[in-house]
Amino acid sequence: MSPHIDHLTKHKNSISSLSSKLNKSWITTTVFSFVFFILLLGASIGWMDLFLLAGGRIKLTPIFTRNTFLTIPKNTLTTPLNFTLQCSLDKNITTQTCPASYPEKWNPKDDPETCPDYFRWIHKDLEPWRETGITRETLERGSDKAHFRLIIKGGRVYVHRYMRSFQTRDVFTIWGILQLLRMYPGQVPDLELLFQCHDLPQIWRRDYRPRRGVNVTWPPPPLFHYCGHDGALDIVFPDWSFWGWPEINIKEWNKLSKAISEGIKKVKWEERKPYAYWKGNPGVARIRRDLMRCHDPMIHLIHQNWKREGRIGFRTSNLANQCTHRYKIYIEGRAWSVSEKYILACDSMSLLIKPFYFDFITRSLVPLEHYWPIRLHQKCEDIIFAVQWGNNNTKKAKTIGRNGSGYVLKNLQMKHVYDYMFHILQSYGKLMKMNVEVPEGAKEVCPETMACPVKGGRMRQYMDDSLILSPSNKGSCEMPPPFEEDELKKFLEKKKSVEKEVEKWTNEYWEEQKKSLQH
Repeated sequence: MSPHIDHLTKHKNSISSLSSKLNKSWITTTVFSFVFFILLLGASIGWMDLFLLAGGRIKLTPIFTRNTFLTIPKNTLTTPLNFTLQCSLDKNITTQTCPASYPEKWNPKDDPETCPDYFRWIHKDLEPWRETGITRETLERGSDKAHFRLIIKGGRVYVHRYMRSFQTRDVFTIWGILQLLRMYPGQVPDLELLFQCHDLPQIWRRDYRPRRGVNVTWPPPPLFHYCGHDGALDIVFPDWSFWGWPEINIKEWNKLSKAISEGIKKVKWEERKPYAYWKGNPGVARIRRDLMRCHDPMIHLIHQNWKREGRIGFRTSNLANQCTHRYKIYIEGRAWSVSEKYILACDSMSLLIKPFYFDFITRSLVPLEHYWPIRLHQKCEDIIFAVQWGNNNTKKAKTIGRNGSGYVLKNLQMKHVYDYMFHILQSYGKLMKMNVEVPEGAKEVCPETMACPVKGGRMRQYMDDSLILSPSNKGSCEMPPPFEEDELKKFLEKKKSVEKEVEKWTNEYWEEQKKSLQH
């Protein structure tokens, strides 16, 4: 008899009786599909740094030669069907400039579809500035928290860098925004935004609540970031890894999502290992180190040492090869983790340890529909029960896994990612009550200034792989309306009710375990 069958047999009586009880209580959760870059270039006047994966740097001369304060004339151009990188082949030219022949307008032929419901969160995220708009004074109050300022003016992009980000987060964020402009030429309005690339949000509600004896200025400064929190006001934006994370060999999402889709076909769900699985770096957060103390045959935990992995060529960290367990654990790091979309996409029943941070899509996930909720402070017991429950309710567990995977792979297609970026920037631009200016020290950036100087390596490969080669034949999807107050309240109450029901099941299971040990 195999070890896992032997282990399951130990709990057979209690789990069988509880399973019968749970089958009656099983909640068929209505599917709520609510809803809901920027390449870091150096800001020094004479030079720009780009990270190279070998650990060194390359020095680039200034990334533009034209006067950025001149008005850019509108050219009458015939929009090409595709436009590749226009890298200079002249070795005597040391400065890569931005081509003047980018298409300035594109009229898509197909009627747009309706955006996924998670786009509705855009209305919520921009709510603090709905009445007042965004003035110059409001924007500037956030500059000390930003890694860079990005300006879009006349279809051109300029970056003023304030501080370095971790690895190449800012580089691939800026790169993603440049691809958006290639996808929808002439559609993104003139705007200025501030972006911060740390793990944690920076604009906290508590700092902007009226308090006795404290002068509070409202609205808060708008600051774009990768994740949000119920207690924060950062504007949530797609993270850099959609265009690749070269430092740890994670490919751009379009290619990686297809690889994961193929990977989940290698092992049928019923034939996967009937355990919970997590592989990651526990050193970044105490809650992850606590998880590593869950010693049970039902839980398989692996410490991912990225330095060692890099030395062996990332042979054991291919995400497309990690869909071999029935259950996969998601746990936050310092804040939200980019691993969430990879875990959900795996077709396994995802066990989400109570997250406090969210990205632009996960607020619309529904427990027992897309994932199984796990309490933070009872994580070991909750995970063990989730595995026991799933192995005794395989069809339901498999359905939860399929729903989560389907939700991510369908709603996170790159077209939707770009459409989300488009709509949040367009809505943000409409709130601006200020003249858009290119500040002194800002540099014009384009795919050529970012990619052409990078000769080989994963960074250049990921840029090439994610380069938009032609404007979209489809327009951006149509924005759904904002949440009605009662509608959002009911949705959040429903999620909380399902979580409470799962807690009840888990507590009943462990009570029965205690009783069985006493006899």
